[in-house]
Amino acid sequence: MSNNDIIVSLDIGTSKIRAIIGEMNNGTFNIIGVGSADSEGIRKGVIVDIDQTVQSIRNAVDHAERMVGIQISEVYVGISGNHIGLMSSHGVVAVSNEDREIGEEDMERVLKAAEVIAVPPEREIIDVVAKQYVVDGLEGIQDPRGMIGVRLEVEATIITGAKTAIHNLLRCVEKAGLKVSDLVLMSLGAGQLALSKDEKTMGSVLVDIGAGATTIAIFEEDSLVATSTLPIGGEFVTNDIAYGLRTLTDQAEKVKLKYGCAWLDDAAADVMFKVTRIGSNVDKEFSQEDLAAIIEPRVQEIFQMISQEVKRLGYNELPGGYILTGGTVSMPGVLQVAQHELAASVRVAVPDYIGVRDPGFTSGVGILHSVIRSLRIRPSINNSGGNNNNNNNKKPTNRPKPNTAQESEQKPGLFERLKNMFSEFI
Repeated sequence: MSNNDIIVSLDIGTSKIRAIIGEMNNGTFNIIGVGSADSEGIRKGVIVDIDQTVQSIRNAVDHAERMVGIQISEVYVGISGNHIGLMSSHGVVAVSNEDREIGEEDMERVLKAAEVIAVPPEREIIDVVAKQYVVDGLEGIQDPRGMIGVRLEVEATIITGAKTAIHNLLRCVEKAGLKVSDLVLMSLGAGQLALSKDEKTMGSVLVDIGAGATTIAIFEEDSLVATSTLPIGGEFVTNDIAYGLRTLTDQAEKVKLKYGCAWLDDAAADVMFKVTRIGSNVDKEFSQEDLAAIIEPRVQEIFQMISQEVKRLGYNELPGGYILTGGTVSMPGVLQVAQHELAASVRVAVPDYIGVRDPGFTSGVGILHSVIRSLRIRPSINNSGGNNNNNNNKKPTNRPKPNTAQESEQKPGLFERLKNMFSEFI
């Protein structure tokens, strides 16, 4: 297997860190390895302990390496959180070729022109996503390469994030001995993977319910138009179980995974389990119905908060409805509760790849999907400019390339490049 065909994503979540290895082979994409480790040092989606997070990343990557038998040197890292912001921007350039044929260099220049916007000093540009290109006034163009024109414009979405959160994330990955090829907004990658073209065009809400946070991403007219993060998730259900059954959190999590049901009508009265109560050595027996009576109200509350947040963002009824993903939605009964509380069409998105057919893997596979899509749309932008460090406002964005061990040894990591860029101002 050639390393040139390998790309790796890193999904750093509150409960799990997942390293997913994808392989490009003759134009087809497959998942060939998955590494997973319990996440330590992260609370509600925020890094609170660097060293513990670094060790968790190493454990996940080691697991993936052992599965496939290769050494991982570079990764595409997913980023999310309530610090993420979206801004609209517009870029204009003159086509540089003498024959007026638009090439990748022109696309690169117009995206860089769109990046020239005022960004607060505490924020940083993560990515620039083209919504549409305009050639000599002709709108609605997704890929202008090869077209003839004099003036090239782009309508773009600028994705920004808090510098502190970005640099802490980069620090953890690089301290784990990995190079960061690029940062990918997880809701954007998951949306490209999980949503159909019609759902993205007509309008829909992608809801990623993780352990410590719920990310809401609204798509309309084939673009990400709004995003928000709520500090609620599966951990809150686990805590309720621990309080309700008077047991340890670890036991509550195991009970939730094995017997949990979010819809009381589907819970079985004859399915019994035992837990050890806090302050006692005696096990107490409960039924699945008892467990569902604790879980259902909390899950209802989560979806009520999601509905309120979508309305706060200015969207009431979207034709595409709600698409659920994230580890928490794999619990039986969650879909029924969502349909009841949201009063809209709801479905659960699952990656259609062997080994990752679980909602919890949607974000990690979505990162790879986003990278592959960028490779197919703009396969040689990396070779066109070579001036990535000239823009001091941001890191290189959306310039993915497959991992190679040789390149990773020669090139400094993303965190080092950022450090060098900002040192110019000191």
